[in-house]
Amino acid sequence: MQAKKRYILVIICCAFLAYCYFGGYRLKWLQTVFRLRVRRNPDTLPCYHQLHYEYAEGEASGPNDTPDDDLYASPPSYEIHYRGPGSDGSGSSHHQNKPCRMETCFDFSKCGDKNFLVYVYPPEPLNSLGAPPPISQNYQKIISAIQESRYYTTDPERACLFVLGIDTLDRDALSEDFVRNVPSRLQRLPYWNNGRNHIIFNLYSGTWPDYNENGLGFDTGQAILAKASMSIQSHRPGFDVSIPLFHKQFPLRGGNTGFVISNNFPANKKYLLAFKGKRYVHGIGSETRNSLFHLHNARDLVLVTTCKHGKSWRELQDARCDEDNREYDRYDYETLLQNSTFCLVPRGRRLGSFRFLEALQAGCIPVLLSNSWVLPFQSKIDWKQAAIWADERLLLQVPDIVRSISASRILALRQQTQVLWERYFSSIEKIVFTTFEIIRERLPDYPHRNGLTWNTSPGALLTVPTFSDTPRRFPFLLDTLAYAPGMNYTAVIFVQIGTQLTPNTALYKLVKSITKSQYVDKILILWASDRAIPTRKRWPSTGHIPMHIISGSTSEDRPSISQRFYPHEHIETDAVLSLDEDAILNTDELDFAYQVWRDFPDRIVGYPARAHFWDDSKNAWGYTSKWTNYYSIVLTGAAFYHRYYNYLYTNWLSYLLLKTVQQSSNCEDILMNLLVSHVTRKPPIKVTQRKGYKDREGGRSPWNDPDHFIQRQSCLNTFAAVFGYMPLLRSNLRLDPVLYRDSVSNLRKKYRQIELVGS
Repeated sequence: MQAKKRYILVIICCAFLAYCYFGGYRLKWLQTVFRLRVRRNPDTLPCYHQLHYEYAEGEASGPNDTPDDDLYASPPSYEIHYRGPGSDGSGSSHHQNKPCRMETCFDFSKCGDKNFLVYVYPPEPLNSLGAPPPISQNYQKIISAIQESRYYTTDPERACLFVLGIDTLDRDALSEDFVRNVPSRLQRLPYWNNGRNHIIFNLYSGTWPDYNENGLGFDTGQAILAKASMSIQSHRPGFDVSIPLFHKQFPLRGGNTGFVISNNFPANKKYLLAFKGKRYVHGIGSETRNSLFHLHNARDLVLVTTCKHGKSWRELQDARCDEDNREYDRYDYETLLQNSTFCLVPRGRRLGSFRFLEALQAGCIPVLLSNSWVLPFQSKIDWKQAAIWADERLLLQVPDIVRSISASRILALRQQTQVLWERYFSSIEKIVFTTFEIIRERLPDYPHRNGLTWNTSPGALLTVPTFSDTPRRFPFLLDTLAYAPGMNYTAVIFVQIGTQLTPNTALYKLVKSITKSQYVDKILILWASDRAIPTRKRWPSTGHIPMHIISGSTSEDRPSISQRFYPHEHIETDAVLSLDEDAILNTDELDFAYQVWRDFPDRIVGYPARAHFWDDSKNAWGYTSKWTNYYSIVLTGAAFYHRYYNYLYTNWLSYLLLKTVQQSSNCEDILMNLLVSHVTRKPPIKVTQRKGYKDREGGRSPWNDPDHFIQRQSCLNTFAAVFGYMPLLRSNLRLDPVLYRDSVSNLRKKYRQIELVGS
């Protein structure tokens, strides 16, 4: 009887403990969801998606699951492990300004005009020892990126956003880049105002042994945090911006392109899943990396770690360190990146890791093991298209997860890593500009770009919403443009020499050929010559085709040589035919080139081509006009392109680039080619011309002057330096008319005049 009572008592105790555990967990989960629902901001994607990981049909749910469905779903099967109020395990509470929203902590009135301007505080005065205040290489790159951009203003009264001259990137007190006395320095700033309309950039916070996520060492007030390794608990949705962690050698501009050269299907890599990095024997972040050896099989799963780091690693090593170090030395990190389908990205001491960006660049699909981490730019980027989530406490399930993902899904994920890397993460400049654009879209009067724009090439940085309120007006969102009545082109003729206008001059004949085209909408003459504009009766009759003559402007804000790419209000068609005054084209050539452009509306399509090459002897880019088997530039003296590029050229390009064109009075056509190739990551398209077109290369023209040629080579190198890389791409494609050179009757050819020399 006594034994029976003991059994009943044990059963009751077990049932009570089970209820406390599972019931308490469900209660905490509901509290967490409620708290996150209260914090939800309509301008951002909700963060509670991190609480609900499902795995069905080979895909992990991510940031774009339906919010309302997730709110009332059952408790997550892949629950998140919280370490306390701070995700870093320190138990540190969030900074005192957690309730901040744009509506309560940001002054929109400073951003009333159309410009989104950023003021950077000047450097602090020299200290008592005559030394400038310390500033890290990366923070100097951030400041340089801003000061050389269109965001920058030297007038604080016009600024919408303020950036500190104080380096706040590294707030680890043990770091050599740690800046002291930040609180007193902030109070001396004339426009601080408790941080309102300020943005603070930070990569590292807290120090050993706690690594407190919120341990910045100063009160941020109402400033926006652009911070790496940000957790759900600390992130203020719709206010703060999560940025990636990047190393000290990260490029200021351009950056290397993605490493995926081809997208063969299926893409068979040597390793399925790989990781090589440090492990921490004890302390914050040690649990996950210390367990990776359970997954390593040295065949398709290579997950190797070393505890051989830091000054006292031997005193802290455990029984497995020697074996781990030997296995670690067997593998090269870069080789693993290039030859792995998935790359594990586990948390370190902090939530973020350098491996996140390294995996993106390599086209190695990130598998994230960092619970409650707010991914970089998560409010705009759909990371479900490029990464896989896993749970730190369910580490042993990771191999099954990655093995169950289909080959088609792997290809799509890999392709998206390259899009995101090249458009948002390959340089410090892109990271900073993306941060600004996210904040800019929170302004009440600024149009929003949808998720498709942010997550497809060319991305939000190159899709300026003030150009059009409909995506259909952008050249890269449609593969082809179906012809419709009224969907014609505007011919823009740039006149710089201005020879006497007679029926025998090239300009007269050119206007005459244009008026015969069945697709022309209007003719625009940009007169940039010192000669007087001919009277209207000297021009050929244009019939029903309107012709407007615009006198060239020499104002400082609109360089005269670049005015040919100004978005004139007279240009109402998507297609622009850019012409030099001495272009020799007949109507068939114009119509055929326009037909080709309609199939490739995002490219430059035209006749005269040039090429660039790398000159090892000069260690610089070379420029050639010789006829070769390839080309990378189609001169805008006779070419079609989309009018959106006029808008970008005038309103988006760096002032450094436009200043180079203005000072040289040259190279504007090369710059337009670099711009279009930078946007599309595609080469231009050359169409065929008459046999006699080549002969005009030897004619009289200032463009054939040797000094002019040397100048263009210099421009090319300057442009590449400002872009941070060479955007131009080679092509050997040439498109000819249908039935061109076929052995049929000449009367059956659609573009008969193209074959006639001298016509």
